[in-house]
Amino acid sequence: MRHRVLVVDDDRQSLDFLRKLLEREGYDVEIALQGPEAVLSATDNRPHLILSDVAMPGMGGFSLCRVLRGDRRTAGIPVILMSGVQRAEAEQAQGIEQGADDYVLKPFTPRLLMAKVRAVLRRYETAPDSREILRAHGLTLDIPARTATRGKDRIALTRKEFDLLAAFVRKPERVLSVPFLLETVWGYDTAEYNDPHTVETHVSSLRRKLGPKFARKLVSVPGLGYRLDR
Repeated sequence: MRHRVLVVDDDRQSLDFLRKLLEREGYDVEIALQGPEAVLSATDNRPHLILSDVAMPGMGGFSLCRVLRGDRRTAGIPVILMSGVQRAEAEQAQGIEQGADDYVLKPFTPRLLMAKVRAVLRRYETAPDSREILRAHGLTLDIPARTATRGKDRIALTRKEFDLLAAFVRKPERVLSVPFLLETVWGYDTAEYNDPHTVETHVSSLRRKLGPKFARKLVSVPGLGYRLDR
């Protein structure tokens, strides 16, 4: 099956470059110059993936993610954000928290971008159909519903945060290496992409959202990875 990718960017030169790159790799490509146009295209055509610039007039990439995630028709479409302007860690974290599946800094190499595209598509295609319920440190993770709760309170986690937390809960007291997490949570081929900053950013976000007691249990093991203590 040929995957359909919707590319959103107000720069026509960037659109043309990305369209040619994706088509050369065997993808069907749709384009949109503005956020509202992208919302209509996503709603009508249901692409397998959306690749969107962040800094666009009117509805930027962050706003686009919020709109897509708020509509049940488009909530399940993965999104990769791209930015050459909003490069700070806090801005990348904001994009992930708005619902993006990945964040790519410009300028990027075609190899890196395609590795991320393949990883996101592969992860969605192989998502497990499970009735699994996980529990640890007062948290309950409903895997099929993708919800994390503490008592009656639901904890707002991004997709990657939820998947990362589930990986730790499934393997308590074991050191999970950065390459292992990049492969199992992000779906990356670590021969193509092996940046520990991706994992570090999401671990920091988990610690912040789940509170100091949990943060003390999620231990950094220098040079190796991370471990969730009981």
